[in-house]
Amino acid sequence: MQTKVNLYSMKKGEINHFLNLFYEKTFSLEDSLTWEKEYKNPIELADIIGSFIDNNDKFQINMWISLDEGLLINVTDDNADSIIRYLYERFPY
Repeated sequence: MQTKVNLYSMKKGEINHFLNLFYEKTFSLEDSLTWEKEYKNPIELADIIGSFIDNNDKFQINMWISLDEGLLINVTDDNADSIIRYLYERFPY
């Protein structure tokens, strides 16, 4: 099963800047208003979700994740902790 993270922004360069900080390397995106990454291990989502929430006030970005095909979840300040907890409960490996 593949899990996905999708980032969306209305401001050019926001996603690029966020990813440069998160991965600590330079990104150059063709479409700087959207970004998608698939993860083989769903637990890896916890890191980028945590970083997204910690820096949410600095960037104009929306994050959506997909744990099951056809289902997208909007990550917000209100549900991020619950999503991370759910990841560790559902995928304990």
